[in-house]
Amino acid sequence: MTEVAIGNPAPDFVLPGDGGREIRLADLRGRIVVLFFYPKNDTSGCTAEAIDFTALKPEFDALGAVVLGMSPDTPKSHDKFKAKHALTIDLVSDQEKIALHDYGVWVEKSMYGRKYMGVERTTFLIDAEGNVAEIWRKVKVAGHAQAVLEAARKLRLAS
Repeated sequence: MTEVAIGNPAPDFVLPGDGGREIRLADLRGRIVVLFFYPKNDTSGCTAEAIDFTALKPEFDALGAVVLGMSPDTPKSHDKFKAKHALTIDLVSDQEKIALHDYGVWVEKSMYGRKYMGVERTTFLIDAEGNVAEIWRKVKVAGHAQAVLEAARKLRLAS
């Protein structure tokens, strides 16, 4: 597997999305894609991140950009999460952890000395040709969605 790096093609996926839809990255060619990976629905950091991206969705829409949040939660869990927090962004379910592995975000983590596997909060900005334009690893939620929006604006201007 090729490491996901800036300038490389973003790994394609076909996975279940919220609302019973199927989401395929290749179907979004021609649009800027914000793909943010998060550990779990309804946890404090993940909720704040999803709410921040939802708040900025009109600005992403104005750029012709689509925002996708991905976690290993079930599609049903995504539907409940969206309804509970009035989220308007699209959520993708990767229960088999295929895309999580392809993007290198399913990693060994450690908490209180205990090691476990989990999602490293990471965001990929993908250009209209399907190539990775920017990567944010080990994301800190505060201000992150705004920083991604600024990078998407610059990417749009450059194209």
